[in-house]
Amino acid sequence: MGHSFGTIDELGEGPGFRKIRRELGVTAFGVNAIVYPPGQEGFLHYHDHQDELYFVHRGTARFEVDGEARVLGPGGLCHVESTTPRKVSNVGDDDLVLVVVGGKDGYVERDGHLVDPGDLERRASFGG
Repeated sequence: MGHSFGTIDELGEGPGFRKIRRELGVTAFGVNAIVYPPGQEGFLHYHDHQDELYFVHRGTARFEVDGEARVLGPGGLCHVESTTPRKVSNVGDDDLVLVVVGGKDGYVERDGHLVDPGDLERRASFGG
């Protein structure tokens, strides 16, 4: 199958992991959602190979990375290289919902193509 759809809420209830990769059939990179209840303190961890990109979907996260702490709300982003220890906690009054993307071996360059060449002008006006 060339595509799939879903929602975080369809993938589970309560706190914990939502296996986006498995449920949507993603094979090119790792991706999960994690739901932390209010006050949930995370765990200091690192990875052998995968960098991680955290996206705050809902709630308020406290990231502790390499001696730095940062609080991020919805739309916040944090990238951590694989072997760098990190800890994420919920410091808000509501559930914290993160989307976490993991990968190894880097960027494959821009390889997108327009299906309809007539969209080129409209695409160019949309921004870089």
